Amino acid sequence: MTDSNLFSPKPNQIVSTTEASERADSLGTSAESGALRSDSSTSPGGVGRRSPLDLLSSGRNGYPSTELEPVQDEEHLGAALDQALNYELRIMAGNSNRELAAAIARNLKIELMEADVRRFSDGEIYVSIKENVRGKDVFVVQGTSPPVNDNIMELLLMIDTLKRASAKRITAVMPYFGYGRQDRKCAPRVPISARLMADLLEVSGAHRVLAFELHAGQIQGFFRIPVDHMYAVPVFVSYLLENNFDGLVDPVIVSPDAGGMERARAFAKRLNASLAIIDKRRSGPNVAHVMHIIGEVHERDCIIIDDMVDTAGTLTEAAKALKDHGAKKVHAYAVHPVLSGPALDRIRESAIDKVVVTNSIIVSDERKRKSGNKIVQLPVDILFSDCIKRIHREQSVSSLFDQ
Repeated sequence: MTDSNLFSPKPNQIVSTTEASERADSLGTSAESGALRSDSSTSPGGVGRRSPLDLLSSGRNGYPSTELEPVQDEEHLGAALDQALNYELRIMAGNSNRELAAAIARNLKIELMEADVRRFSDGEIYVSIKENVRGKDVFVVQGTSPPVNDNIMELLLMIDTLKRASAKRITAVMPYFGYGRQDRKCAPRVPISARLMADLLEVSGAHRVLAFELHAGQIQGFFRIPVDHMYAVPVFVSYLLENNFDGLVDPVIVSPDAGGMERARAFAKRLNASLAIIDKRRSGPNVAHVMHIIGEVHERDCIIIDDMVDTAGTLTEAAKALKDHGAKKVHAYAVHPVLSGPALDRIRESAIDKVVVTNSIIVSDERKRKSGNKIVQLPVDILFSDCIKRIHREQSVSSLFDQ
């Protein structure tokens, strides 16, 4: 049985209790039909039933308005959303470069995660996370610099620990990607170690990788997970511009081999400088022989740009060749200061005037003195912080390097 005088909302129509009460009054329904009416007699204490719409309305039917606090800025809004969605940003650090990890966390205005990463007496690695990471977006800052194998195992175990602790997303932040030079079969019966590294990171549970200056950009193709690749050129260019080109006049950008031409070209483009390349031949690992130089370097200041300095054989040989061809000053810019074996002695005794590196690998003051105080280390924590923030917010990373 239906009564045309009775009010019922249409399907999917939201009607507040006040509207229903007013409609019921206008139709002359009985007191029982007007049970939704909001007068002081309908509930104890003289307060009637209120709908959420009534509470949010401004001064409606005498109800006080509800005012929301204004959002201060985009950063506070993002933090509030993260907390509401339980998707807060976390930074976890291994032992390879805790200084860089701490600087990144400070820039992001968060604390490093409380974790215990140490060794058993037999050398096995123990990892224990001391706080809840369920549902969090965790970035693990751990380079695979020397001791390479120990740092790799630390990274893999930290990722596995986070996966088993139900972290929502795990990003391996690698300031230095070990085994990156073994990216192809350059001889019979040798491994492609960079591909194995990619497989290990995926199997351990990493959802994505943030890498800094890979030895070869094609290493990104070894992964089946997203890889964001950062470049050091903006850091080097900023240093040169802020220091009036470090005393160099109209410098020539020099690539120590054919493989580094892309990096040297990007550097030269930012500085509007000319290019040169050194024809390098190797007779074995860490052994380089310079053949000749392509480009004009006579009576010019030169900047050698490379992705790393390991034993410094390539760098010192290149500097000697440039000096032999009439170069005035020779500065070297290398991203990763591996500095193994005789590297420091070679730099100290070489024709290089200055070696500028990043802090992707920490170089102690003692090692800098051993190089003849020729090494200058530039911080990259701001670059890492910007990239991490963009990844967390699902924003573009490449736009940082397209300028």
